[in-house]
Amino acid sequence: FLCSYCHVVINFLPYFITNVFPKRFIEIIGVFVYYALSRWCHQIPFTAIMFLIGFCIGFCVDRVKPRNILLESSYIWTNIEGELIILIFLPGLLYLDSFNIDIHLFLQSFLQLVVFAFPMVLGGTALTALVAYYIFPYGWSFDLCMTFGSILSATDPVAVAVLLNELGAPPRLKMHISGESLMNDGSAVVFYTIFSSRFFYEFGLDGIGEEIGWGKGFALFFRLAFGGAAIGLAFGIGTVFILFHLDRRLSGEDSVIQVVTTISAAYLSFFTSEILAHCSGIIAVLFCGVTVKAFGETLLNNLQLTHHFWEITEHLLNALLFALGGSVWGEIIGDQTYTEGQGRLFARQDWGYLALLYVLLMVIRMFLIYSFYPITKRIGIGTNWKESLFAAYGGLRGAVGIALALSLHAETIHFTSSIPNESAQMSFRTSTAKVFGFTGGIAFLTLFINATTCGPLLIKLGLVTPTETRKKVLENYRQHMIQFTLVEYVKLMTEDRFQTVDFMVMKEHIPFFNEITYDKFMIAVQKYKDITPSKGYLEPSIEHVIPYLYEPETSHPSNDEKVSPGLNETITDRRSILKSSTRRDSVANIRKNRRRRVATVYDLNEVFDEKEVREERMIFVHILRATYHRLIEHG
Repeated sequence: FLCSYCHVVINFLPYFITNVFPKRFIEIIGVFVYYALSRWCHQIPFTAIMFLIGFCIGFCVDRVKPRNILLESSYIWTNIEGELIILIFLPGLLYLDSFNIDIHLFLQSFLQLVVFAFPMVLGGTALTALVAYYIFPYGWSFDLCMTFGSILSATDPVAVAVLLNELGAPPRLKMHISGESLMNDGSAVVFYTIFSSRFFYEFGLDGIGEEIGWGKGFALFFRLAFGGAAIGLAFGIGTVFILFHLDRRLSGEDSVIQVVTTISAAYLSFFTSEILAHCSGIIAVLFCGVTVKAFGETLLNNLQLTHHFWEITEHLLNALLFALGGSVWGEIIGDQTYTEGQGRLFARQDWGYLALLYVLLMVIRMFLIYSFYPITKRIGIGTNWKESLFAAYGGLRGAVGIALALSLHAETIHFTSSIPNESAQMSFRTSTAKVFGFTGGIAFLTLFINATTCGPLLIKLGLVTPTETRKKVLENYRQHMIQFTLVEYVKLMTEDRFQTVDFMVMKEHIPFFNEITYDKFMIAVQKYKDITPSKGYLEPSIEHVIPYLYEPETSHPSNDEKVSPGLNETITDRRSILKSSTRRDSVANIRKNRRRRVATVYDLNEVFDEKEVREERMIFVHILRATYHRLIEHG
């Protein structure tokens, strides 16, 4: 048995190193990258650094001598099949985004998202194709230019969505950013499928590509879009049915099987739609995730387990995809095989065209957003010019575009291996390598420039400035938090072990204790007495707390709260020490709050305008919905 085991290990060790090692290496590098960014450079997107690390790996693969098995593993990894790239990465990345979407806002804004997804994506594809066809000097065919345009039409909201959540952007803006990305990913892949088939038909090989005319193109578009939606809806309903029967909340195994069901549904719906039915796999995953979100979320026994699993999956796939994309980009940037020793594939002038393309893509997106602005502001949940400006600037390119460009280049290498004419073979490969070079460059620039500057732009536009109503809600919450903490503190004062705790130490470690006044503290004492059954009520020992809530020279406790003279002298001595220490700001705070009573959070005599009342109602509904979801999470 030991000999057989060693034989298997020896035979499969090269396979393990060449195929498994790059992925695990990238994952552990991703851990260190996340730690560094989350502590010191939070504004830089995680995916941008992973893309840069992948670029360094790819750039060095052909330059490090002598060759070894680790370099071979990187080389094999960067030559992964195109269909495999899409099948592995896209379902896992798209399902979580569709499952996390706010289903109520999604349904209300669906017409807007359709406008964002289909007319705008088609317009962006055509305008980008015109730039590549008439400005770029590479002599690309128009079908390849349209394929290039469809690849760059797919947006990635990951970096911007994190920023919007952190800064507290309006829900409408978050829906437009995330919903548009989900919908236009599907439409971009549909257009990519159509135009890449026309491009592959140029190879002149039997069974490769298809010459699709206008009529057939429209029929194929509707088949891909509506067929994918129907398949995704069917898988979503089937998933909900399975989740309904896995209803034993006390069984941890049922919860695990529910998670397995969701991941199986995501990948099976994509495979069935994309490979078996030849429809859009991305649209299938989108409708599967939205269906499960709408009808199956309340059936999940452990919602947190499901979210955590998909968040881990998304993190791993993002790290691997961007590192893989960076590796291929680095290999293409420094490659000389396509130019027969006449220099690198990406020459100096190509960097200039990359910068020009970046600027023109920003102009094209701005033009499209504001061209459809009169329509989008009147339908769905509406919009305004500030949100439209941010949506135009925040249209990053990322996961889907990189996956499509990788797939195009890999499939071109695979198909052209059958072309006997080496010159034609090299021409097609050079063109798709250039396409991926520009796609990777645009992804890199948008992640490093747009993503890092979206925060200041959001603040400059005033989209995250808290209104008076939100400030009142926060202040109200803060006052309730202080009162709740005080009641818990009074409860602890009934136990002998806590009666000697120094209140000054408490104020040092709990900052808002510095704002406690005598009235607030006595309200907490009375509230504790009211909520405690009479049989279990114990008198709290507050003699050592009361002196800290008074100024000895001006205030005196009531007869019921007399304290010993010795304690008062001790307090006076300590106050003199505190005035000369770093804690004197806290003492000043106490004096200030003692003389000034905190104003009522809501003034019932104030006349509110209609806009403010509507906002208060929306905030209340949002709080109510959040509470409802917390109840679901706890079963």
